[in-house]
Formats: sequence, C-alpha cells, structure tokens
Amino acid sequence: MIPRRNLRTALTKAIRQPRYAMRAFWQRTRSFLDYRFRDGFSSYPETISLFLTYRCNLRCTMCGQWGIEGSSRKLSPESLKGDLSLDELKSVIDDVKFYRPNITLFGGEPLLYKEWASLVRHVKEAGLRCNIITNGMLLEKHAEEMVDLGVNEIIFSLDGPREIHDKIRGAEGIFDKAYQGFQAVNGWKKKKSRHTPLINISSTIFETNYQQLDKIVDIAKDLLASSITFHHLIFLNSQTYGCHNTIFSDLFKVTCSDWRGFVRETLPKIDVDQLADTMNTIKGGSGAGHAFLGNKTHVSFYPNLTNEEIRRYYTTFDFKPTSYKHRCISPWMVAYIFPDGSVRPCQSLNYTAGNVREASFRDIWNNQQYQRFRRVTKEKKLYPVCYRCTELYRF
Repeated sequence: MIPRRNLRTALTKAIRQPRYAMRAFWQRTRSFLDYRFRDGFSSYPETISLFLTYRCNLRCTMCGQWGIEGSSRKLSPESLKGDLSLDELKSVIDDVKFYRPNITLFGGEPLLYKEWASLVRHVKEAGLRCNIITNGMLLEKHAEEMVDLGVNEIIFSLDGPREIHDKIRGAEGIFDKAYQGFQAVNGWKKKKSRHTPLINISSTIFETNYQQLDKIVDIAKDLLASSITFHHLIFLNSQTYGCHNTIFSDLFKVTCSDWRGFVRETLPKIDVDQLADTMNTIKGGSGAGHAFLGNKTHVSFYPNLTNEEIRRYYTTFDFKPTSYKHRCISPWMVAYIFPDGSVRPCQSLNYTAGNVREASFRDIWNNQQYQRFRRVTKEKKLYPVCYRCTELYRF
C-alpha cells in the first residue's frame, strides 16, 4: 500500500497534513484490500486527475507530451481543441463528491483552460481537495485568484537554475516568469493570512541538471516550497517500447503511443557516481530519501532507489528494482479523465475504459472493461514499460 522505502516521506506528509493523510490512508487501505481479495472490483479512487487540455505554452525537452517525440505533437487540431466543457466537468465533480476524492488538475497546461477558475470554485464548493500542476507561466496573472479560490497545492516542475531551466523549457525568461508568479502567490498568502496553496516542486533529474541539484534545492527554499521531489528521468528504448506494444495490443487491442515520447536509443550521459554522491549529500548521508532544509522544505527522491539501483537505472535499459515490489496497484487507487472525456486506469497506457460523455464516472469505474483491465494487470503484474513508470513506485 505504501512501499517500505517511502514510509518516512509519507510520515512527514502525514504530520504536516494529518486530516488529508488519514483520508488517504483509509481510501488506500480499502483499495488495497480490493486488489487482494476482489476480482477486478475496486472501491472509488483516492485521486481523480482531470486533464483539462492537451494544449501547452512550452515545449520542454524531456516531456512525453510536447517533447521532441512527444505524443501530443501528433494530435489533430480538432483533438487539441476538443476539451470537456465546464458543465461536463462540473457533472463529473457532482457525480463523485459524495465520497470526497482528491482532484488534480493537469494538462498540457491547465491554466490554458479558459474556465479553470470556475472549475476550481466548483470543486472547492463540493468540499474537495484541489491541486494544480502548472509550468508557472501564467501564475503571476492568477496568483491572487489561486489564493482566494482555496487551491490546496500548486505543483511546479523546476528543471534547474535560470539558464538550465530556460534551456530545457525552450526559451529565455521562463524561469523568471515562473519565479515572479510564485513570489506573487507567497505575497498574497501573507497579505491574506492564508496557509494555502502549498507550493510543491517537482524536478526531473536530467543530463543537463544532475550536477545542479543543490542549486535547485536553494531555489526551493527561496520559493518557500513545502516540498521538492527529484524524479528520476523516464526513458526506454525502442526495443522495450515495441515489446510492450506487442504484448499490450494482444491483450487489449491498443497501442500505447503516449510512451513514444520517452523513447531514446542512447543511455543518459549521467555520471552515476557523482549523482549518487550529490543525492547522499542532499539527504544528509542518511540514505532515507528525504531531508529538511532550514525553512522546513521537505526533500525527497522518487522513486527512492538504493545507490546500487541508481547505477543500474541509468546504465541499462533493462532496469528492474530490488527494493520495490514488482506489481502495480495504481488502477485500484487513481483514475485519469482526458480532454475528450475518456477515462483511463493508467495515465500513459492509452487504454480507455469508458467516456464521461456517455456514462457517469461511477458507472465506468467498475464496468466490465475496467474490471477486466485490473484482473489482467494483477495476473501479469507488470508490462514492459512499467519499470519506468512513476506509478509503480507510489503504492
């Protein structure tokens, strides 16, 4: 339910947000028991991620959606414009609010969805927790609104100090724009005596920034971030991608095109010894995968691999962890709703179990397609791409 190596980080979050942690614990417990003892059936998910739009105002190098080989680059103009309406999204919230899931707004860039604020207002009026994942480009304009609406968390991807962040994000001035946005959020929080939204930073370890992780931590301090999580780079080669699609299309008649954006034929040029040393320094040499800074910013690495696993992760395409279980229970825990209304049990596997334009989320969650996907996934345990998927290491 919570991997042993993640327990200390989970405890830290529980201390800071006890009510949220307690609800998450009970929801995960129910879903885990369903995974163990019920044949594809699951209690309602802890979190529903709403992908408000495929559109984005950046072209980040490592992005699986809009990177060099990103899947969204191949979408038609009609698909890029085909977002769910505000009324359709409100109907989803009304359908699920009785059991109080967490709602995460994602994209693309969710702030490009014109009625994002009205949706957040509806989510909060329903008594639900609401997080937003954003690149920060539009944040300064909407900073006061974010505070007034009661957004619980803003999750921001930071790639490095100014020069590195701008290079990875594809243009100059992007770092400064986002930095000013978070300064504005913090200013409005102070002015209005608000604790939220919390600022949580996500940073992907990449070839151009792995030597600058300590500087990224310093920036997190400056932004008064509640936490910063360093994510290991997601990558696989065409052989793994092809093998996966052969298996997955045979089982489900679906090709997982969303994984195409993570395919590369050469291993990352990362000195793993230097990376491990830097990580251990940031962690204070504890190896626990977490630390506290002076302003109580929580630092973690995800997945929380051992030094030996880190070496194998970056030096082979055939990585398999030894400190995590080889099974995925995410389809019992979370759900994803995409801009066309499709409901997926996994963000990147392109398998659709239903559409909220045709049926309610509650009816889709345990319909025949969803339960079959869970049964097959439990039987197979993992598909070839899963060892590079962050969801494998979450539960």
